[in-house]
Amino acid sequence: MNEDCNLNAYPNAPEQSFFKSHSGSEEESHGHFILSCSDGGFLQIGETGFLKNSAKILVIKTDELGDLIWKQEFSEGAINLGNSAIEIADGYVICGAKGDDSFIAKLQKSTGSVLFENTIDNSGSDAFEHLTLLNEKLIAVGYKNAEDNLNTFYTEGEGYISYLDLQGNLIEGQDINSELAHGYRINQYNGDLIVSGLTENADDYGLVKLDSTGTILWSKTYGGADADHCFGMDIGTDGSIFLTGHSLTGNENWDTYTVKISTDGNQLWESTNGNPRGFKPKFIHDEAWGIKSTSDGGCIVIAGTGDEYGRYKRKCGMDKDNSNNWNVYLIKLSSSGTVEWQQTFGLIGSDWAGEDIDLTSDGGAIVAVDNGQFGFLKIAPF
Repeated sequence: MNEDCNLNAYPNAPEQSFFKSHSGSEEESHGHFILSCSDGGFLQIGETGFLKNSAKILVIKTDELGDLIWKQEFSEGAINLGNSAIEIADGYVICGAKGDDSFIAKLQKSTGSVLFENTIDNSGSDAFEHLTLLNEKLIAVGYKNAEDNLNTFYTEGEGYISYLDLQGNLIEGQDINSELAHGYRINQYNGDLIVSGLTENADDYGLVKLDSTGTILWSKTYGGADADHCFGMDIGTDGSIFLTGHSLTGNENWDTYTVKISTDGNQLWESTNGNPRGFKPKFIHDEAWGIKSTSDGGCIVIAGTGDEYGRYKRKCGMDKDNSNNWNVYLIKLSSSGTVEWQQTFGLIGSDWAGEDIDLTSDGGAIVAVDNGQFGFLKIAPF
């Protein structure tokens, strides 16, 4: 192995433009989702505090340089989750869980003031993970009856879709538990809905296509013999579907696993990538959480890379990179699934992990970084 442990030598990889951090009211903050907004700024949502005793939903809005414009918190009890957001004409609609029930709110763009908020009990411990706007309805995907309500990634629940009016009031719900145990992302293409998430026991990537009335057109799974955890989804301009997450199939430890799928659900390619800093693979977790399709027919994937349990302490290179320090891990895949470049970002002695990504109007990207706060990492145009 090379002394500098550098398997990440891609001269065409983009550089960091800036990094800014913002905290919430509690000891630690952890973002899950980031949005590139129409005004050039950014919105990130997640939690501040810890689910067992003090978690609050945290929403932070910044300007185009990552400087704070406003922040907003919501809580009821200790089980509060900030999961995602969308921008509509007159506000930001956020979703998650408040007091262990599904939560939706609309915030004024310039100040973050609350235009409406609703809590909906879909059954047991439940939450909205993501939502979209279609035919004058807000359509949210998530889960109900979670067996592990302290797990922010896979709750061992039942996949569920909620159809709401524009004030966040529940119109009707749809059980999709036979297709997904945990709905994670929802998007739309040509009037149809595309829903992705985790299947029972988090065994495979799950994908469901429905028409605008909620009729299931098809449901398919992807992955290998071992666990495959699907978290990110996006749709290309031609309707191609991109899924990402991480997999144990054929790997010594978790590696990123990305799949491109046709509009009728057929897998076009798969790409497994990991350990960009060149440490011992069996100790390194490469966990992907977000993905965006790119105009060239490919995609960009955001992940975190590091030793989850601090079992491996090798340092190498002039900067003495330590495997126990987590880094942001960014991967650009071509239209055929080959790696065009990959890059890591971090600080020696600190933990950074990529949680989500969105593209920016200048041809770059904005990354949500877990560094104990809400980190905003701007990536230069690529």
